[in-house]
Amino acid sequence: MHGGTQAGWLLMALCAASGAYCLLRARTGTRQERRTARSEALMGFGMAAMAVPAVLSPPDWAWAVYAALFGAAAVRALRPALRGGHHLHHLVGSLAMVYMAVAMAPAMTGGGGGHAGHGAAGAGGIPLLTGALLVYYVCYVLGSAGRLLPVTAAAPTGGAPGSGAPGAGLGGHDAEGFRGGGAHGRPEIATACRLTMGIGMFAMLLTL
Repeated sequence: MHGGTQAGWLLMALCAASGAYCLLRARTGTRQERRTARSEALMGFGMAAMAVPAVLSPPDWAWAVYAALFGAAAVRALRPALRGGHHLHHLVGSLAMVYMAVAMAPAMTGGGGGHAGHGAAGAGGIPLLTGALLVYYVCYVLGSAGRLLPVTAAAPTGGAPGSGAPGAGLGGHDAEGFRGGGAHGRPEIATACRLTMGIGMFAMLLTL
């Protein structure tokens, strides 16, 4: 990802921290909860790797590895995505990662190897598709932020049934995202991690 070095390091750290927390969540809960947490951990660590500033550009073949990895994740998420909710968001996120990996690949952008190819990544994006994904993630971030406040505020009074209801649509979370609450039973932290990754994805798409 090209852009400011400090912003790149900050984005990398946030995504890595979110991925690490999701990995902790994968240790507890039901089978579906653990699967969701693993998918989110993969997304967090993948975004952290792609957000590394241009001063540490990955080798050219790394972009093909990213595309193949998240392509496989998209295929895996396809069937659960038919049920909608957060599964559909996982599918969109995986496909967005494939798109960014292809767009940033030096072979696709016409750059050489290393730093030069990394800096030319902006030429590889498709404006219409990039714009559609940006709109999606703006809606997702706003929806997630709106759900984070009611969940936190409702906790002392036992929680309102509607605050953790299965989400259908942007920013929504399906039942497994809230029932177990992730690690240590803190659903608001899991929501904050998803919000962070949504903001990170938006920031990375802006660089295309």
